[in-house]
Amino acid sequence: MPFHDRAEAGRRLAKALKRYEDSEAVVLALARGGAPVAAVIATALHAPLDLVLVRKIGVPFQPELAMGAMADAGKTIIVRNEDVIAATGVSEAEFNIVCDRESREIERRRGLYFGGRERPEVSGRVAIVVDDGIATGATTRAALRAVRARGPKKLVLAVPVAPTETLDAMQGEADEVVCLEAYEMFGAIGYFYSDFRQVSDEEVIDILNAAEGLVNRR
Repeated sequence: MPFHDRAEAGRRLAKALKRYEDSEAVVLALARGGAPVAAVIATALHAPLDLVLVRKIGVPFQPELAMGAMADAGKTIIVRNEDVIAATGVSEAEFNIVCDRESREIERRRGLYFGGRERPEVSGRVAIVVDDGIATGATTRAALRAVRARGPKKLVLAVPVAPTETLDAMQGEADEVVCLEAYEMFGAIGYFYSDFRQVSDEEVIDILNAAEGLVNRR
């Protein structure tokens, strides 16, 4: 098992990203699972922490199958998996219905997580986008495009584990990709963690509060 939990994954990624310590980088976690990984990295790099709100757009009759994804990092980006849409026969109206539902969930999370919280600037900085792993890459691609729209001078993707095929596809989305473990035979991200319990809204809020406190004390 490559990782005990997300905190260990974060510690190992932080070592691989050490060159960005004190570099005015900003760390952005895919919420919710990427938050515990990114929190460790942000602390190690002395960088502010922010979130990218992402949602998979699942096929209506098979929600685990991604026909796309949406992400919000100040601007909402939708990525479509046209092959899946065509293969499953999903209509444009059905696609839009799911998009509307997931958009409402992103709005809920935005209000819950951020409220009146001041968010770090991304424009002109090194933006390090972090998740607990990549599977199909749909949500990762959407997240990277949403962060790219905020104008970073360099966009870095950092993940503990990913399938080699998906990782290759990410090379064109980020300026740099850091991945600790890549596998041809993948399965699910949870297979690579001893502890892969679900991250709650409350945990994400606690992580943001702790990160904000660290920044304010510097």
